Amino acid sequence: MDFSYFDAGFITFLIAITLLTMAPGVDTVLVIRNTLRGGKTDGLVTSFAICCGLFVHAVVSAAGISLILLQSATLFTVLKLAGAAYLIWLGAKSLWGALQAPKAEADGSNVVSGEVVVSKERALNLGLSFREGFLSNVLNPKTVVFYMAFLPQFIQPEESALYKSLFLASVHFVIANIWQLLLIMAVARAQHLLQQQKVMRWIDGVIGSIMAAFGIKLAADL
Repeated sequence: MDFSYFDAGFITFLIAITLLTMAPGVDTVLVIRNTLRGGKTDGLVTSFAICCGLFVHAVVSAAGISLILLQSATLFTVLKLAGAAYLIWLGAKSLWGALQAPKAEADGSNVVSGEVVVSKERALNLGLSFREGFLSNVLNPKTVVFYMAFLPQFIQPEESALYKSLFLASVHFVIANIWQLLLIMAVARAQHLLQQQKVMRWIDGVIGSIMAAFGIKLAADL
């Protein structure tokens, strides 16, 4: 660890990135939705996956690929449309779930299947949460632009762009996970109420609409 990184510029970065992390956005909506869907574990996996995407953006920014994307209207448009389409798809899934008829309560015969089946289903849910969180972040063109425009302000000419970008992304990783953990705990405390079928379907509809709106806005910003 290069302790010269902890300079006056780092304090500025810390304050700015904390405030930006707390601003509601796609990540917030996705963490809340997945916590309601699968509990605290799914929320934590989603948060971790979202923050893993930050390192992808840090490497991309340091390598200068972000600059290429900004200079190439075609490539940037493709990335932007991919991110928008993914968000719209996630929103549509939630809206579809909100429109479905309430599921009947499971009877005892479903329990006899054993712990192996439950474990497999749990693993699939966690895998889905990780994939949704990671792709939601990596395919968000605003994060690409943000990292390319924001990180260079805190990198000195004599410093390694890659190492410093990864360091700053690590700080962002910790802050974002802490903030999203607080969100997860708040949602989990109210989960008994929120998981009632009527309430859950209403929340699915609202969250799905918000996520789809994010995606449509991204596409409309072309």
